[in-house]
Amino acid sequence: MSQTTERRVRQAAIELFATRGFHGTGIRDLAEAAGLSSATLYHYMGTKEDLLVSIMRGSLERLITAAQRVTSDASDPLDRISRLVALHVFTHASQQLETRVVDGEIRALSDARRPEIISLRDAYEALWQSAIDDGCTRGQLRPSSRRVARLALLEMCSGISRWYSPDGPFTLDDLARRYVEMALGLLGAADPLPELKLEPVQEVVAVVWGD
Repeated sequence: MSQTTERRVRQAAIELFATRGFHGTGIRDLAEAAGLSSATLYHYMGTKEDLLVSIMRGSLERLITAAQRVTSDASDPLDRISRLVALHVFTHASQQLETRVVDGEIRALSDARRPEIISLRDAYEALWQSAIDDGCTRGQLRPSSRRVARLALLEMCSGISRWYSPDGPFTLDDLARRYVEMALGLLGAADPLPELKLEPVQEVVAVVWGD
């Protein structure tokens, strides 16, 4: 299958899984949206679950790579958290359908396939937890519960994929800065707060998702 066809199939799956759900999307729906016969789709892409796993794996691997890059030169925990929040906001606003599939369809995976995706998700969240734990150890953060704080932050930032519009009253840069402010406030961050520079995060997003 050509790369063009692969991308067409992948995009069709993302759109359908995000809007109808995995279980609400049939192979015939996927084939029709991609402009292929059902037999051709099966031949090249395997099962419907194979396609879902591929989408989730690719999205989470890119997210992990981006998170590692944006935090690689940040020794200060508050700076790391700020960059992670901005990255999550940018990716969930620019890749709305894909991130909605990843965030919302893990429950649709079979018991045999779910561990791989959960492991990738946990690897990404571990970068957040490490920054939060480091900040608490240094006395810069004072959340009532470190684990609950991580979960709350990720849920808050992921929600932007459900409502963000580039035609809305706020620019994405404005939203990223507001989300960072709210995240540091939720964590009980102590002054002085780091200066947030969005350019390095935007550059990483452009490189990692530029293909």
